[in-house]
Amino acid sequence: MKEIKAYIRKEQAEIVIRKLEQAGVTGMTVLDANALSQWADSESFSYSIDLVQKYSTVVKIELVCNDDQESKLVEVIKKYGYTGRSGDGWIFVSPIEKAVRIRTGEVNTIR
Repeated sequence: MKEIKAYIRKEQAEIVIRKLEQAGVTGMTVLDANALSQWADSESFSYSIDLVQKYSTVVKIELVCNDDQESKLVEVIKKYGYTGRSGDGWIFVSPIEKAVRIRTGEVNTIR
């Protein structure tokens, strides 16, 4: 199993989420996040008095998939998250050692 974390522009989130669902993703976590410093989009960043840095709002998408789905899902995020401007985001892929469903105790079952 793999975990995919993607940080994308907020304005691309709706289409990326829709295309991931069309590609078979049945569950994901979607969070608003602030990208700081060099990750910040220079066209839309703000300044924070508390952080004393520039930042921009991004969307973080987290999902877990079977190994054979990873490449396809990364390609979906790349294709629909792309604008061609600096600050389009990042995709990180990590191995998952174990997944346990809390309700049933099932181990390593992703549906």
